Amino acid sequence: MDMEAVDGGSAVKAPLLSGPSKQSPANIPLPPVDEKKKVVEDVDKDRRYAIDASIVRIMKSRKVLGHQQLVMDCVEQLGRMFKPDFKAIKKRIEDLITRDYLERDKDNPNTQYSSPGQRFAGGTSQEKNPQTPKPTKTLPSIVPFLHNPRGGGGGGVMDMRRTPVVPLEEGWRCVLDGVVKLKSILDGEKGVRFIPAEYMGLYTMVYNMCTQKAPNDYSEVLYDRYRQALDDHLQTIVLPSLNEKHGEFLLRELVQRWAKHKLMVKWLRRFFDYLDRFYVSRRSLESLHEKGWSTFRNLVFHELKSTVTTIVIGMVDDEREGKLIDRALLKNVLDIFVEIGFGKMDFYLEDFEKSFLKGTTDYYSKKAQTWILEYSCPEYMLKAEECLQKEKERVANYLHSATEPKLFANALSELITRPAEEILNKENSGCKVLLCDEKTEDLARMFRLFSRITDGLLPVSKIFQEHVIGEGMSLLKHVTDVANSRKDEKKGMVGLSEQEFVRSVIELHDKYIAYVTNCFQGSTVFHKALKEAFEVICNKDVAGSSSAELFAAYCDNVLRKGGSERLNDEAIEETLDKVVKLLTYLSDKDLFIEFHRKKLGRRLIFERNLNDEHERILLSKLKQFFGGQFTSKMEGMLNDITLAKEHQSKFEEYLNKNPESNSRVDLHVTVLTTGYWPTYKNSDINLPSEMVRCVEVFTEYYRSYKEHRKLTWIYSLGNCIVIGKFDAKPVEFVLNTYQAALLLLFNEADKLSYSEIVSQLKLSVDDATRLLHSLSCAKYKILNKEPSNRLISPDDVFEFNAKFTDKMRRIKVPLPPIDEKKKVVEDVNKDRRFAIDASLVRIMKSRKVLGHQQLVAECVEQLSRMFKPDIKLIKRRIEDLISREP
Repeated sequence: MDMEAVDGGSAVKAPLLSGPSKQSPANIPLPPVDEKKKVVEDVDKDRRYAIDASIVRIMKSRKVLGHQQLVMDCVEQLGRMFKPDFKAIKKRIEDLITRDYLERDKDNPNTQYSSPGQRFAGGTSQEKNPQTPKPTKTLPSIVPFLHNPRGGGGGGVMDMRRTPVVPLEEGWRCVLDGVVKLKSILDGEKGVRFIPAEYMGLYTMVYNMCTQKAPNDYSEVLYDRYRQALDDHLQTIVLPSLNEKHGEFLLRELVQRWAKHKLMVKWLRRFFDYLDRFYVSRRSLESLHEKGWSTFRNLVFHELKSTVTTIVIGMVDDEREGKLIDRALLKNVLDIFVEIGFGKMDFYLEDFEKSFLKGTTDYYSKKAQTWILEYSCPEYMLKAEECLQKEKERVANYLHSATEPKLFANALSELITRPAEEILNKENSGCKVLLCDEKTEDLARMFRLFSRITDGLLPVSKIFQEHVIGEGMSLLKHVTDVANSRKDEKKGMVGLSEQEFVRSVIELHDKYIAYVTNCFQGSTVFHKALKEAFEVICNKDVAGSSSAELFAAYCDNVLRKGGSERLNDEAIEETLDKVVKLLTYLSDKDLFIEFHRKKLGRRLIFERNLNDEHERILLSKLKQFFGGQFTSKMEGMLNDITLAKEHQSKFEEYLNKNPESNSRVDLHVTVLTTGYWPTYKNSDINLPSEMVRCVEVFTEYYRSYKEHRKLTWIYSLGNCIVIGKFDAKPVEFVLNTYQAALLLLFNEADKLSYSEIVSQLKLSVDDATRLLHSLSCAKYKILNKEPSNRLISPDDVFEFNAKFTDKMRRIKVPLPPIDEKKKVVEDVNKDRRFAIDASLVRIMKSRKVLGHQQLVAECVEQLSRMFKPDIKLIKRRIEDLISREP
């Protein structure tokens, strides 16, 4: 039979055990034979021989032994080969006793056995020591397996009576012949092979030489000569053969020699198995396997390791340059560095890896210096990424896995860490240029490379942040220039340019949040950079308007009927979601809320909102991001509008039930809750009698419905439809309540002076000026003014313009807009003072005693979700609270 050993990817075939084979003259099929019974019989026979040999070996070494102990020792010895049957062992003991190989102790026949040949000093030893076994007759030594000198049959015979002493040199010559034959087989000589009898003869020879009595016990000598045989083989054959080779040929020869050496050690250990299991283990010596490998390590490996390492590093560098190399050869060579350490990585780490990593550092250091000059930033990063990927593949192909993190770190250090600043700031192709040119693939590669080095993303994120801020400032400058030019041209289009700025900021945020998600894999470092960049952009004033006002105006444009942002329902919800995300960057969130509340109030009162559901969607998003305290009043405003519709229905039912209360004027009243709605300017003007009657009727109805509620009429928010009868045709005017009251005065007089109008209506000077300007100096000149100019003065006289005409049948006459910004800012500042006072009191109630700086810091932290508190204002509020008595 042929036996094959495979190691390190190469196979060496050696015909070790072979029996005679005959060529069948013809392919004539024979009937099948059941060989099972014959095999079992042969195995049972071999087991009997093995049990006999084990019993004799035990008794030769132990001399006297109890029955149970003998059986257990025998079971332990044979357990490696098969599971012995206790009854079979006892039968073999009885058989050996009958054949005089063992002798039963006559004094204790049930438990003690004596090995034949035991001697005692003196004839009276038993009398002196009653526990000493009785002297027995001398019987020949026992050898378990002896080579058949006639060479017949193939196997061994049991000869338990003739055991001549084997001389050292004669026995060693026999063993050495076997070693020489094994070398020939490993060298591939044809026709050389071991037959079973020769193998068993070698084993038996070593066994006999180790089990003979002193001074013929040659165990120690055999151990030394085993080592010496390997030393001679390595020094006379292996080393000269290796020293003749160079380069890749040396590596191939080393791999072959190592593979053959492992096989040689494997089979020599089988020849010396008894020596290894008993002598070596009892003396705690180095095992024959370890001894064989350490011999190769000391004589061959240490001699060639530097040369081999240099060759391997050279081949790896060749592969890095694009040349083809034998990867399987390198793997086999590096496996030697690992295997030679008996499970430890010391030789691989110290003798190869350290030099290899240094060589890698030197190689990539030179390459980086060359590439940074020759290639652009994207090309350099592409080369670096390819190199790093190939180093990973290199580990998978032939390097040990423990090398991967260190190899990758060294290559990364030379390719990215050291030249990082040059890569990022490279002229005409650095990180800023990639951002400007929108090279998303290159930016993603930059992130992958720089994320692998310590703090590598910080400089990239800083450049990203500066770029985003620059883009935002460019938008801001453009919008400011447009707004200023429109002011100079007096076109009154500033609002549109500001809305364009908000729309551009939303698009800018969408663009760069996609960069963070896709190119930078959602890294928290870049999320933070984007947040800080938009905090700068979103808190800049635009053409004299704060960002809070702009965002509120943009939301009004989206949600208002007739707004410039005409979107479908899905687009509206998506846009509102984006606006709310931008609001998270706003520091003055309370200012936005106040502006938004003002605009929401106008949309709801004048029914200009597209859909109440859209308003609620926006409020729910604001509530989710900023908390319920920001939206509670606006939610109440929406509820008021719903209830107002119910009130109107009930009011109409009331009028139907009370016809005497019904006037000729259709009245629609919206009841608002004072605490929810913004404060509106109001004047107690003298209403015309028609309007007074309407107010009285609704007040009477409301008191019947809710007796303890007080109604405060806000005429400035009312609208009226008044029909003007002119010479050409009647025209319907949609007017403010004040405008309507003023025009109704001309039902009683054709001409009225400025002072007469003010005194009859009890208007303030500012209100009178605005009203008269809208009716006499604006687009629709319903009143004629003397003198005829565009300025309203106290000396002016106004007359009804009977010749007024227009192609429209219904005209809305607008009032000049009032700048409410100042009022809103004042209200917000007032609320902020209250919020600071409340925060200071809460902190001191919980902390009792606190330092001034700590109090200020905690107050800033508490209020930062609503607005950015002014430190000086907090200090003033602290002083004010100190001065006020509790």
